[in-house]
Amino acid sequence: MSFESTGDSGTGTGAGRAVRVRLSPEVERALSSDAGVVALESTILCHGLPFPANLETHLAAEEAVRREGAIPALIAVIDGVPRAGFSAAEAEVLARAGRSVRKATTRDLGILAARRESGATTVAATMSIAAAAGVRAFATGGIGGVHRGAESTFDVSADLLELSRTRVVVIASGAKLILDLPRTAEALETLGVPVIGFGTSELPAFWVRSSGLALETRVDDAGEIARVVLAHWAWPQAGGVLVANPVPEEAALPREEIEAAIERSLEAARAAGVTGKAVTPFLLSRISEETGGRTLAANRALVVSNAAVAARIAVGLAADLPAL
Repeated sequence: MSFESTGDSGTGTGAGRAVRVRLSPEVERALSSDAGVVALESTILCHGLPFPANLETHLAAEEAVRREGAIPALIAVIDGVPRAGFSAAEAEVLARAGRSVRKATTRDLGILAARRESGATTVAATMSIAAAAGVRAFATGGIGGVHRGAESTFDVSADLLELSRTRVVVIASGAKLILDLPRTAEALETLGVPVIGFGTSELPAFWVRSSGLALETRVDDAGEIARVVLAHWAWPQAGGVLVANPVPEEAALPREEIEAAIERSLEAARAAGVTGKAVTPFLLSRISEETGGRTLAANRALVVSNAAVAARIAVGLAADLPAL
């Protein structure tokens, strides 16, 4: 992969040596002028959707961020360097590379840096890099969580731990329905992560607007969410905040249909011996086939919707963000 070279970088503080995040000139200007910035996840671009739908969805999300008055910052690691902010041409390079780019979570960041390798960042890794760069709002599709059968596999996403310790507000359409949603909700509560329903009183389930799991906090205004997030961060040990924004109603799928497709896809994964981090992309692909591609349309709609909400929250945060 070939990328433009910039000398702009942000500095975050990590254990031991400082973590350097290379900022695009646009993102650097936005942060220095206290403008709203929204991090976007590169795993969606490289692993979540096929080309060209991945690039089209990413560019639509960037446009949604800009319409709401904020600046988008795609997060990825290139040749070992964590970066925030890519040009459209660079995003296309990543989109075309697709799954040949390593899927990277937080445990991989040091390895990528030492070996000067590239990685498409998951929710957890995107949060970590965004926080180091000074970006405090992040829009994605859905977070990872407790996988079905985790009582025997112990398969729990690093996203949950990162949410508990990193001061970034994550706007997502809940967690993917392929997960164990009740246990995911319990884990978030145990880890002290506030979950705020944006215009909803139930945890969304990615392609489905409602999971049946009640949320204790509902907020209908992005400015109020920004105030709640800042109040949460006033506490010394507070970590991230999850804002649950349902998929737009016109793109949502019936829960019964998706549940049936998930069961068939899980059986196919077991028969194929798919395990670990390969499970999610396998299931997403199979479920898309099972639904005639309607999950892809829902995926695009929710990513763009979340980007717009994140931008409104980012603008509110930037207006009164304390030093963190």
